[in-house]
Amino acid sequence: MYSIYAAGINPDDPLSVLEIGDVEPKPTPLEWVDVEVKAMSLNHHDVWALRGQALRAEQVPMILGTDAAGIAPDGTRVVVHAVIGTPVRGDETLDPKRSMLSEVYPGTFAERVRVPASNLIPLPESMSFEEASCLPTAYLTAYRMLSTKSGTQPGDTVLIQGAGGGVSTAAIVLGKAMGLRVWVTSRDTAKGEWAKTIGADEAFEVGARLPDKVDAVIETVGEATWDHSLKSLRPGGTIVVSGATSGAMPPSQLNRVFFLQLRVVGSTMGTSEEFSRLLALLAESGVRPIIDRTLPMDSAREGFSAMIEGSMRGKIVMTR
Repeated sequence: MYSIYAAGINPDDPLSVLEIGDVEPKPTPLEWVDVEVKAMSLNHHDVWALRGQALRAEQVPMILGTDAAGIAPDGTRVVVHAVIGTPVRGDETLDPKRSMLSEVYPGTFAERVRVPASNLIPLPESMSFEEASCLPTAYLTAYRMLSTKSGTQPGDTVLIQGAGGGVSTAAIVLGKAMGLRVWVTSRDTAKGEWAKTIGADEAFEVGARLPDKVDAVIETVGEATWDHSLKSLRPGGTIVVSGATSGAMPPSQLNRVFFLQLRVVGSTMGTSEEFSRLLALLAESGVRPIIDRTLPMDSAREGFSAMIEGSMRGKIVMTR
């Protein structure tokens, strides 16, 4: 099957093990269903797979990709929920054996992807395949962080660390749609100004003293911003953490955490129910994912290069 896949693992030169062409998919359960993929989008997870952080050497070759939208066997337009797991207390992300597509089972960067029928989310007619393909990882992660984990209400202030990243960009767009006051930080002034064009109310240098304390922080950067995140919160505020791209071992500052009664909350992906609520929010608000560029599958290497360099603003989408 024509696919974009990891032919090996290379921590130092991930593009050297990226292949585009025919590959035999790994087996999937017989009761799963095929989706004809129309559009797919890149995430850092795909680069981590090539580097060996999301895949082991014995798992390759592996079709990459967690995000896709396409056509179900009955002709329905769908977007694919990327979390493979059995719900625990109604939440599949709590399954200790959960995985994402392209970790245990073949991913979405192919002509077809096989998934459980319960992982197919109906796609509103008002949304294109390209737009929908941006949602399963970055936008669902951001939505869960804001709506389920942060404890914020319309009118509250949220600080998003690291404008320009996939989850951060999604959080800006969604936070604005949810009625929040959205502040962002960036080391790149141009990216901060760009963030204001897509919904941020203010942009600040990383580490800058803010005009007010915030109700919640969306934290995906980790070590480089952790101190600033803690110091920016009001008493009783919440940091929601879904990543640590700059390093995962910052000083914990437990004295500040307990004295100010701060909440540190972990968040991973989202549930199919949250996915449906995300689609409803987008349909009601008219907000759409920010797309940096759309490429044919044959040009996937260009997209991976842009992600590694950090030169994109918004999602990189590929189509068949």
